[in-house]
Amino acid sequence: MALFALQLKFTDPDRRMEVRPAHREYLAELYAAGKLHEAGPFADQSGALLIYDVADEAEVREIIAKDPYTTADVYEIVTLQEWKRTIPAT
Repeated sequence: MALFALQLKFTDPDRRMEVRPAHREYLAELYAAGKLHEAGPFADQSGALLIYDVADEAEVREIIAKDPYTTADVYEIVTLQEWKRTIPAT
């Protein structure tokens, strides 16, 4: 398994709030399935950081494509990179 960090920037705050319940439900499902490690918005609400636990980049891109935020087009991807956790040691 690999960890991938997604940093995104919100582009449509009003639409985002409309879609947020569906987005959070989707994230809860991913978390329960062990596919989402952590997620949350930045304190200033400008964007968010999500860390996925997946087999590879293809899987994370598939997960992102199904997210209600993606289908509602309320953000742009700043970075999507494989992330190596060092603390705590795994």
